[in-house]
Amino acid sequence: MIFDEKKNLDFYKNLGIEGRYAKAVAFLQNTDLKALEPGKYEIDGKDVYANVTAYTTIPWDEAKYEAHEHYTDIQYVIEGSEIMTYAPVHEMTVKTPYNPDKDVVFFENSTPGLQIVAGPDQYLIFNPWDAHKPKAMNGQQAPIKKVIVKIKED
Repeated sequence: MIFDEKKNLDFYKNLGIEGRYAKAVAFLQNTDLKALEPGKYEIDGKDVYANVTAYTTIPWDEAKYEAHEHYTDIQYVIEGSEIMTYAPVHEMTVKTPYNPDKDVVFFENSTPGLQIVAGPDQYLIFNPWDAHKPKAMNGQQAPIKKVIVKIKED
């Protein structure tokens, strides 16, 4: 798991395979993120794409831990703030088995994990071995807009 700010995106562009992180970084740096409507945006087919979401944060206990086997997430906050929680997958208890069609597994909420408040132009990078719980409110429920860039890892 990585937590960082927009000004440091260049540091991560050489991670991964076949320039996929570079494409993700270029999208985050060169796109007017605030102008994007919620929806899916293709960057490089199924290898790199972005989902823009807007929602109201929820209590931490209601948010769900998840992980992905084939994609890394860059969860980049555009507006608002939320608590995102990290825990190693090997410490988690599966609640809903892996769904290969959606590339997601959900875990029990029994692990406190590492809680991080992410605000505008901050992001967390969650690799396949990182369980993560987005959408939790920071103090009180509030609107948030974020983009989740998905990077295929195999």
